[in-house]
Order: sequence, then structure tokens, then C-alpha cells
Amino acid sequence: MSYSLNNIDETTLIDLADLFKVFSDSTRMKIMYKLFDGEVSVGQIATSLDMSQSAISHQLKYLKESNLVKSKRNGKSMLYYLADDHVKIIIKTGLEHIEE
Repeated sequence: MSYSLNNIDETTLIDLADLFKVFSDSTRMKIMYKLFDGEVSVGQIATSLDMSQSAISHQLKYLKESNLVKSKRNGKSMLYYLADDHVKIIIKTGLEHIEE
């Protein structure tokens, strides 16, 4: 799909800018990168990033509200995963760009 700046309304551009704001936080990026390989619990993320579960939960809530991460219950715990392959594509494209 091809876009022209003439075809995009102001609201869409604002939504796009808001999406990229989500990617501007290194903690959120670390969390999303941790989810590249599949479902992970808050505890696993917190341990691997050496952060509190509370801090991770706060960021996961923000990522869920932004439709970048989803969750499902597994017994007593919640497992988190990337919402779809578009999230991976955005991150991979960004990495390719900075490595040029």
C-alpha cells in the first residue's frame, strides 16, 4: 500500500506520531524485544531486565493500550506477547535504519 502525504488526514498523522512516541522509551523497547520470541510473564520480563514487576506492569499496560502487546491468562499468571507481526516489522525496520 502506498501513501501520499496529500491523502493522509491530520488525525491519521497525529495517530502515527503517537504510535512512534510509544517506541521512544527504551524500557518499552526492551520489553517488546523480549516478546519477539513469544509469550512471557511479567516476572520473567522483570528478572531479565532487572526491574520491578510493578514498573514492567506499568509499561505493559501502556503497550496494551497502544495495541502493540496482548495478554492471556495462564493459570494464576498473565502471559504477554506482541500483538502482531507489524510490531516486529517496525522494530526490525528501525534497527536496519540505524545500522546503515
